[in-house]
Amino acid sequence: MEEVKLFNSLGMKKEIFTPLIPNKVSIYCCGPTVYNDPHIGNFRPVITFDVLRRLLMHIGYQVTFVSNYTDVDDKIIKRAKELGITEKELTTSVIKEYRHLVEEVGALQPDYTPTPTVYMPEIISYVEDLVKTGYAYVSDGDVYLSVKKIPNYGELSGNSIEDLENGARIAVGDKKKDPVDFALWKKTDEGIQWETPWSKGRPGWHTECCVMIHTLFPEQKGYIDIHGGGFDLKFPHHENEMAQAKAHDGHKLAHFWMHNGFININNEKMSKSLGNVILMKDVVKEYGGIPFRLMLLASHYRAPASFSADTIKEAQTKYNQIETAMKKVAILLERKDIDVDALKPSDERKFLEALCDDLNTPNALSVLYEEIKTLNSLWRVKEINYEALSDSFAKVRSYCDVLGISLHIPHLNSEDKKLYEEYDKAKKNKDFAKSDEIRQTLLSKNLF
Repeated sequence: MEEVKLFNSLGMKKEIFTPLIPNKVSIYCCGPTVYNDPHIGNFRPVITFDVLRRLLMHIGYQVTFVSNYTDVDDKIIKRAKELGITEKELTTSVIKEYRHLVEEVGALQPDYTPTPTVYMPEIISYVEDLVKTGYAYVSDGDVYLSVKKIPNYGELSGNSIEDLENGARIAVGDKKKDPVDFALWKKTDEGIQWETPWSKGRPGWHTECCVMIHTLFPEQKGYIDIHGGGFDLKFPHHENEMAQAKAHDGHKLAHFWMHNGFININNEKMSKSLGNVILMKDVVKEYGGIPFRLMLLASHYRAPASFSADTIKEAQTKYNQIETAMKKVAILLERKDIDVDALKPSDERKFLEALCDDLNTPNALSVLYEEIKTLNSLWRVKEINYEALSDSFAKVRSYCDVLGISLHIPHLNSEDKKLYEEYDKAKKNKDFAKSDEIRQTLLSKNLF
């Protein structure tokens, strides 16, 4: 099995990845808060961790991939009121749209997509445990974690408690004992609520994810191989998830913490205040989901990615070149009765070396594009070497599978093969009317 090196945000260095349980990998990626149409920034972690998942599966690991939907939040309550619908109606609708867009960008659906509303009994029980052990305290119906009781708080984000205290103030009416403490449970009379020993209310955001991880991976006591998400989640969200796991289970929640960079729009940060937020559904409609994916993969996942008319159109062109070459070669091979679905690549070392080095997708794409050149050169000759052509085809297809670049590979039935024979015969006999008629028939079947 290939050696994989990943950049661990906990320690800020590349480390050799070794799963906690041999041959099994557990991954949790923070998903969206489902209150509005998803924007393109939501899909950078989707694509990043989909490539990681595909790579690990390709080299032989059994991967369990979990990504949540946050379906309890003040933003959800506010948006549902604006639309005059229930919170459940809103979240169900947004989740349906999100799942559709996940497929459009070529990502596999997660094995599990937990939501806090389903795991509320476990969340309440988890918070109760933290209160009983003294790591958390109740204050007028709210529950807070005592951050100063957590060993090495700030080790993931690099924030010290002293720095946080200097930047924090307890506001009038705040129920915290210390400004750095954070809420595990919030008392409220707005929106959906649950009854607890402390109050009717809702869980804190940081608590939801660590409880779902704790529940879904019981054999590891909630300690997983990889926890991923956008760089903006590193603090406070991921730091506070880790803090609760330290208090509840005595571990750091995950062995590897991975964070992807942002997407810039025309070299500016994407934000509502700048009015440059781009919805994923609009990009899919105008350019397609796979070109968007290719555009993101052209940047290393930890670096900013640039979205512009030029970068997305360049990705469209690249995708068309891949599809055109693969379609042409698939037809040539099928006409020789070669089963294209059964072909296996002879050597993938250069490609896998790139991806196994902290998901270096720019280098992996360079290997792919070089192989496309080879593929095209192999069929543009008088005497085709079908063994070499088959191997090159298999390499491109395998590389695309690992990168999640879906291809439309045509398959010929006996009637299609007969049409091609007649087409060749008509061309040889210079019966251009006949050859053009057959060509149009093949075009209508997307086989030319």
